[in-house]
Amino acid sequence: MSQHQTAAEGTPGNPLVRSLVPLIVDAGIPIASYYVLSDGFGLGTVAALGWSSVVPALRTVWGLVRSRAVNGLALLMLVVNVVGLATSVVAGDARLMMAKDSAVSSTVGIVILLSLRSRRPLMTAGLKPWVTKGSPAGNAAWDRLLASSARFRRAERRFSAIWGGALLTECVLKVVGAYTLPVHTMVWLGTVLTVVFILLAMVIAGGSCAEPMEKMVKAESERAAGTASGAATGPAQDAKNAAYAAAGAPAAAVGSAE
Repeated sequence: MSQHQTAAEGTPGNPLVRSLVPLIVDAGIPIASYYVLSDGFGLGTVAALGWSSVVPALRTVWGLVRSRAVNGLALLMLVVNVVGLATSVVAGDARLMMAKDSAVSSTVGIVILLSLRSRRPLMTAGLKPWVTKGSPAGNAAWDRLLASSARFRRAERRFSAIWGGALLTECVLKVVGAYTLPVHTMVWLGTVLTVVFILLAMVIAGGSCAEPMEKMVKAESERAAGTASGAATGPAQDAKNAAYAAAGAPAAAVGSAE
């Protein structure tokens, strides 16, 4: 079997890809479909929000039916779209329409910050695959650190706090700009603010949280591998020592034979 065949067969089962699929389906598809429907096909805001809500709505219902558990990220996107629909209905002028986008960002930011009180902060779904590289050893190391390391848990929660704070700050600035700056200025400035704050969140959260956590996971994985290796060689060494003893070799001979 060639290397190309092996790589092609291994891709669908790649743990990192499997870990990222829920993030893409629950968040990426609804956001992308909204912009495609509104900008690409010219649908109105209400129609675009409504159709882009289909996937997260189905995912939320499927999670409840299949495992009687709520899909947090899918539910968040559904709530965001519902908020967007509600604010679009009452939006009667251009400035209020621009402020509506801020309401969506603020909803996401608030939910992310509220999730800090839960066992698993919302942004962990996207953080864990990058920190662990999707490997079984990395995932196991993550679980051990989450249970034993207060520093690791603080970094995990700080990651979500940075993202939630960035989204809320962006929201405030866009609302202020919507009512103080010319409409034609905010049309492009709103997008610039969104991009800038997303990049800032990525840089700050990555440098202060994701990178240290990645190093901790790597060190923990290596420690566990070393422990397992020592446990495996221990019985072999004991058997070797027993063989020397049975042959009547002195202790010094055992050491020199090694």
